[in-house]
Amino acid sequence: MGKLKIPVGEHGYVLLKDWMGTDLSPVNDAKVSFDKESTELGDREKRLIKYLADHQHTSPFRHSVLKFEVYAPLMVARQWWKHIIGSEHGEGFDRLTAWNESSRRYITEEPTFLIPKPDAWRSVPENRKQGSGDPVAVEVGEKYTEALQKHIAESLRLYEVAMADNICPEQARLFLPAYALYVRWVWTGSLQAVAHFLNLRLAEDAQKEIRDYAQAVEKLAREKFPVALEALLNA
Repeated sequence: MGKLKIPVGEHGYVLLKDWMGTDLSPVNDAKVSFDKESTELGDREKRLIKYLADHQHTSPFRHSVLKFEVYAPLMVARQWWKHIIGSEHGEGFDRLTAWNESSRRYITEEPTFLIPKPDAWRSVPENRKQGSGDPVAVEVGEKYTEALQKHIAESLRLYEVAMADNICPEQARLFLPAYALYVRWVWTGSLQAVAHFLNLRLAEDAQKEIRDYAQAVEKLAREKFPVALEALLNA
């Protein structure tokens, strides 16, 4: 078994906290219709998995579950959140997802922020619908890295002053630059839900920051469901 925690960027990570099922699970969850069961994953079972995925017989993939802990900037978390509120798709809660996030109403851990390096700032793409363009010149990037560092430093100063003056955490946090602030959450999804997330967030036109996290999710999910995930991602 490989690592259950994968670092992402300078501060972030994806941790596989728990899971239920194996590649054999969707096989047997499909075979229950005929009161049959397989005890090992052979070629016949692998063909069944591919058949189920290719023909959108997805209910057998909803009984297997993966539970992740993620630490990422809020800008990533709010994109990820779409995979919770968008889980119905007109068919009931067919992709089975859940989300619980840490709250600065209750905790006062040291704030951590995403500050792009000078060579990591990207330009506006020609097609503004998705993603970003090529990196901007390093001289331009240096200007905005320095500006963001100053902005965050002043925000932290105001946050700490407010806390020292006994302002409640839920209001003091208003001084923190929201989209750059790292947050921590637990995301649980069925195998189908995870595959749906990956199909969207591994795409080349997905925002790079969330794509980096999606790559970590894919590596961890493949360790537990290599055959089934491959089938779902290629259906």
